[in-house]
Amino acid sequence: LLFTLDKRERKRERKGERKRERKGERKRERKRERKRERKRERKGERKRERKRERQRERQRERKRERKRERKRERKRERKRERQRERKRERKRERKRERKRERKRERKGERKRERQRERQRERKRERKRERKRERKGERTRERQRERQRERKRERKRERKRERKRERKRERKGERKRERKRERKRERQRERQRERKRERKRERKRERKRERKRERKGERKRERQRERQRERKRERKRERKRERKRERKRERKGERKRERKREGTCCEVQKTT
Repeated sequence: LLFTLDKRERKRERKGERKRERKGERKRERKRERKRERKRERKGERKRERKRERQRERQRERKRERKRERKRERKRERKRERQRERKRERKRERKRERKRERKRERKGERKRERQRERQRERKRERKRERKRERKGERTRERQRERQRERKRERKRERKRERKRERKRERKGERKRERKRERKRERQRERQRERKRERKRERKRERKRERKRERKGERKRERQRERQRERKRERKRERKRERKRERKRERKGERKRERKREGTCCEVQKTT
C-alpha cells in the first residue's frame, strides 16, 4: 500500500512538473511571439522608412536636376548675351573704322600709314633678330648637354681605369704603367688645351663676325637715314626756292606797277 501511494505521489509530481514545464514553454513561446511581432513591426517600419527615404532622395535629385538645368540655362543665356555683345561690338567697330577711314582720307593719313608700316617693319626685324639670338641660345644649350655627356663618359672611363689599375697593381705593373700614364696624360692635356684654344678662337671669331654684321647693318641704316634726310632737305630747299621765286616775282610785279604809276603821275603833273 505504501509503495502504491508513493508511486502515485511520484506520478502526480511528474505530472505537475510537466504541467509547469508546459506552462513555462507557453510563456516562452508567447515571449518569442511578441519578439517576432516587434521584429515584424520594426521591419515594416524600416521598409516604410526606406520608401520615404527613396522618395526624399528622388525629390532631392529632381531639385538638383532643376538647379543644374537653371544653371545650364543661365550659362546658355550668358553665352548668347556674349555673342550678341560681340556682334554689337563688331558693328560699332566697323562704324568707328569707317569714321576713322573718312578722317584719314580728309587728313592725308596715307603718309603716316607708310611711316607706321616702316616702324612695324623695324619691329618685325628686331623680333627676327631676337629669334636668331634665341636660336643661338638653343645651340649653346645643346653644346652644354654634349659637354655634360662627355663629362659623364670621362667619369665612367676613370672608373673603368681605376678597376684596371687595381688589377695591374696586383700583377706588379704599377711602375711602367705610371710612367706611360704620365706621358699619355701630358699628351691628352696638350690635346685638350689645343682643343680649348681652338674653341675659344672660334667663339671670338663668331663674336667678331656678329659685331661686324651688326656694325655693317647699323652703318647701312645710318647711310639710308642720311640719304632720306638729304632727300627731304633737297625737297624743302626746292620748296623754299619756289617760295622765294614767287616772292621775287610778286616784288618785281609791284615794282613795275609802282613805276607805271609814277610815270602816269609825271604826265599828269606836266599836263
